[in-house]
Amino acid sequence: MSLHKPVLLNEAITYLNCRPGGFYVDCTLGMAGHSRAILNASSPDGFLLGLDRDEEAIRIAVEQLKQFEGRFQLVHRDYRMLTTVLEENSFRSPVGILADLGPSLLHFTSPERGFSFQTEGPLDMRMDRSQGETAADIVNSRSVSDLARVFRQYGEENAALKLAKKIVEQRPIHTTAELSKLVESVKPRRREDKIHPATKTFQALRIVVNQELENLDTFVFDAFDVLADGGRLVVIAFHSLEDRVIKHCFQFLSADCRCPKRLLECRCGGSPLSKMLTRKPVEATEAEVNENPASRSAKLRAIEKIAGQVPRELWPEYSASRR
Repeated sequence: MSLHKPVLLNEAITYLNCRPGGFYVDCTLGMAGHSRAILNASSPDGFLLGLDRDEEAIRIAVEQLKQFEGRFQLVHRDYRMLTTVLEENSFRSPVGILADLGPSLLHFTSPERGFSFQTEGPLDMRMDRSQGETAADIVNSRSVSDLARVFRQYGEENAALKLAKKIVEQRPIHTTAELSKLVESVKPRRREDKIHPATKTFQALRIVVNQELENLDTFVFDAFDVLADGGRLVVIAFHSLEDRVIKHCFQFLSADCRCPKRLLECRCGGSPLSKMLTRKPVEATEAEVNENPASRSAKLRAIEKIAGQVPRELWPEYSASRR
């Protein structure tokens, strides 16, 4: 199997500020590309905790990291369970946490996983195959209005309603090839198109199947709370919906004041909890995109914790004001 090329690898390691003896967490282990670099950069005695909700990824990562035996622990768990995993294993506070929110090459090169419209396979798309609805469950059970909402909201698909109606007319749909062909019948590919007509549809279904946006802000705040003072949180997002959540969370944590604008005076303490390390998202260079097209849409953001815990009671109104 070809190894996954981790995106923005040098940038991620730089912003994590890896050093010997540090404790780091890779929340989305994948095929361990970032984890290998973290362990190298924190040699000889840095330690890494790796999480992934895909059991196959854990097995591959064990092999990829065997040269670092004794310096890592891998856990089959969703990254949103970070706090629980740290507590269960009595780990100290990490000095660096990384989350690469994109699917790995493992998913797209395994036809039986159903992530790619370029190869035929069952319409699955689950990162954790032990639980949850498949993409086939969704396309074969949801109403026209619900499917249209999914494609519009999570895929930013202009032909969402037309596509949803066509799916309902022609279902059941069981394979990636069937769905891809259906999308192309609604949106014929034009010579000037840079992306395949099914790209947005498959993205939308993958997001819903894996609940990729659910509790993303909670994860950011959990990660911040468990970080050691001076520790760094680095997140790589791959679509605008994810990046928007990360951006607003980081702005909230780095703001001088987090109080609602309706209040006439500051009640949150009036000092930032973190330092913003990336005023604008870091993106792949042209050279990296040419070598690894998967990096084209990647956006990296990073903050450094100053001190304190997240005042979560202030978040809902702050978040609402930025929609």
